Amino acid sequence: MADRYVEVALTKADVRCTARLLDDRAPLTCAAVWEALPLVGDVYHAKFARNEIYALFPPLTGVEPPLENPTVTPIPGDLCYFSFEGARLGNRAHGFDRTIRPEATVVDLALFYERNNLLLNGDVGWVPGTVWGEVVEGLEEMAAACNDLWRTGAAGETLTYARA
Repeated sequence: MADRYVEVALTKADVRCTARLLDDRAPLTCAAVWEALPLVGDVYHAKFARNEIYALFPPLTGVEPPLENPTVTPIPGDLCYFSFEGARLGNRAHGFDRTIRPEATVVDLALFYERNNLLLNGDVGWVPGTVWGEVVEGLEEMAAACNDLWRTGAAGETLTYARA
């Protein structure tokens, strides 16, 4: 199979990067994401994991992909997939500005932009994610924009995943 790529963009900041899908390491997750593209959602900056931005989506397929190519220590440029039951995200400490139904499944597509990340949440413990892509172009510019989100806030910004 030929390499497949996605563009990850912060819409308002007009910054983007390109990532290669890791079809060989996370084939079911890559297939689910690829078929669901394009995806656009409000961006959040992580509170616990550190150097991460993400958007939340409804399930991408009828059956959630299993944990593939797992990590709890993502590195700069990793794209990670997480699936949560809504009850796990219902604590207002997570900072979401919308109601997440306890019975709903929520998909979290994340971009890690800098070092020293640890997927340990004080409410639920270790949160392994599937690494399904790696940024191959534009990470430096995206990291600067992500760091700016941390300092100035993410309100009004969207995160987009699209086929490149």
